[in-house]
Amino acid sequence: MAGRIDESQVRRVAQLARLELGDDEVSQFSAQLSGIVAYIEKLNELDTEGVEPLAHCLPVHNVFRADSVRPSLGVAQALANAPEQAEGHFKVPKILEDGSGA
Repeated sequence: MAGRIDESQVRRVAQLARLELGDDEVSQFSAQLSGIVAYIEKLNELDTEGVEPLAHCLPVHNVFRADSVRPSLGVAQALANAPEQAEGHFKVPKILEDGSGA
């Protein structure tokens, strides 16, 4: 996507995103997005030959703990502070209508 972002492109993206934008907003976003694209296009002027792509600018090391079996909460302890419980489970209010398909 090179060049200027015109108002028709902004309107199309707004429609896809289900956004209602006024004419002044479309004009403003068109100018702002065009400026962003122009700024990003400056990267094409750089010589990146031999530059390895990075996921992070700093070295990142994953720290994993040993995967070991540990005791977990029992049912009684897990449900101790539940406002309501039924047959060893948390009881929550119904939020779907019957026949909702979920």
